[in-house]
Amino acid sequence: MSTPETSAALPLAQRLPPQLFFVVSAVFHYLGPACAVLLFGAVEVLGVAWLRIATAALVFALWRRPWRLWRRSSRADRWTLVGLGLVLAAMNACFYLAIARLPLATVGAIEFLGPIGLAAAGLRSRRNLVALSVAAAGVAMLTQIRLEGDVLGYALAFANAALFVAYIMLAHRIAGADGIDGLAAAMLAALVAITPFGLGPALPALTDPVLLLAGIGVGIASSVIPYVCDLLAMARLPRASFALMLSLLPATATGIGILVLGQIPSTRDLTGIALVMAGVALHRAGRA
Repeated sequence: MSTPETSAALPLAQRLPPQLFFVVSAVFHYLGPACAVLLFGAVEVLGVAWLRIATAALVFALWRRPWRLWRRSSRADRWTLVGLGLVLAAMNACFYLAIARLPLATVGAIEFLGPIGLAAAGLRSRRNLVALSVAAAGVAMLTQIRLEGDVLGYALAFANAALFVAYIMLAHRIAGADGIDGLAAAMLAALVAITPFGLGPALPALTDPVLLLAGIGVGIASSVIPYVCDLLAMARLPRASFALMLSLLPATATGIGILVLGQIPSTRDLTGIALVMAGVALHRAGRA
């Protein structure tokens, strides 16, 4: 049993409940993109995506100095880091292009089809098949609303969901003691990958202090705070508990969309989102 003295000696991150880190991550996971949507009127979408990745890459590089990990990594590990960086660049670009066309809650709900499908493929149980079916039904309800007018938006949302699966698989390979250093190295690779497409559109923000600060804020809120909080939560929460709490994220996306963007969901929207949440809560991840 820990005494008050030993508890006080622990780092603050270990004294706070892990659920708190998850809540912070859940809020910023969609608050950052919601603020990015507000920037789309002044900076092109890929420019905002570049600002997000560039900010995260700079913060992680100054904090973790990932080139040290790169020097001691094997050739195979380096290819994994480069692959993760390419996926991060493409995933962020698709996500931002999708939320520029569709409600944040819709894109956030579609995103979860990938992880549930991955769980069903890795652990073929009746429970996971039911979870996937329920979530797919929810996404079907969401996509039938505006599919004819937003084919490109939905295509980008589903591409983001597929890239999210690739992100999970590649990130799992670098997880462990050097996980955050690997993420920092991959973020630098993502910056290199997105620069040819995003630097030009981001130039107006680089010459405007207000827009630049807003872009930096989006990067910190979207890619630094959530990732760090996720690591702190996952380090102390059982996998089943963390997976269950993920079911709250579509609701978080809906709430952020209402409060920040004024995107009021219809009854059908809410029903579809609720089905996705139920699917996320039902699914069970297989062994690593």
